[in-house]
Amino acid sequence: MEQILQYMAQQSEVIATLQQQLLVVQAAALAIAPAAAAAPIVEVALSPKFSGERSQVVGFINACCLFMQMRMEQVGERSKISWVLSYVQGGVAEIWKDNVLDEITKGTSLVTTVEELFTKITQEFGEFNEESRKVDELRALEQGGKTVDKYVQEFRRAARGSGYEERALVEEFKKGLNGVIRRRLAEAELPPTTITQWQERAVQLDRNMRQSRAEERVLGGKGGNAQQPGGQ
Repeated sequence: MEQILQYMAQQSEVIATLQQQLLVVQAAALAIAPAAAAAPIVEVALSPKFSGERSQVVGFINACCLFMQMRMEQVGERSKISWVLSYVQGGVAEIWKDNVLDEITKGTSLVTTVEELFTKITQEFGEFNEESRKVDELRALEQGGKTVDKYVQEFRRAARGSGYEERALVEEFKKGLNGVIRRRLAEAELPPTTITQWQERAVQLDRNMRQSRAEERVLGGKGGNAQQPGGQ
């Protein structure tokens, strides 16, 4: 019973510390020089709560990084670690957080920077085989009825972390590209060779083709309504 009370007291101290650190951050934000205070304040969304779901890992880390970059540049690593952990709530992540806080309190934690904490979160809750999942997503990706702009953005997102390099990326991109655009680029006098060239020229060609079709519909409509010479 005494150990439980002691543990609860430790957790209360940790929560009190987090609250105090938040007050310090808020006070620091208010203590801006007059010239800087006149500048517009950019609103930054707070990080969403993280409960341990694998699908939340990347979004949670990205949201934390964005907020810290915008609002916590002058804050120390220990405070950043505590701030990130304050958003780890619910599910299996709650128990994991208690263990991490216990290690920090006892001085046995190997986490000394917020980047190390993010690595630990990824190892604990992230995809077991992220690269394999990315490769499957990349291979299944097709332009279909989408614009090339959208296809390129989806392709770039899937390519990150896939382990694919230049030549493999080019082949997968060409495979998912609509046939008409792929053939026109491949048959060009100077065909693209790099993934960047393929993406940029495919986007431009798709835009030109869509613009041409739109103009043809307009001009064709006018031609169809025009009175023929000698007509009544």
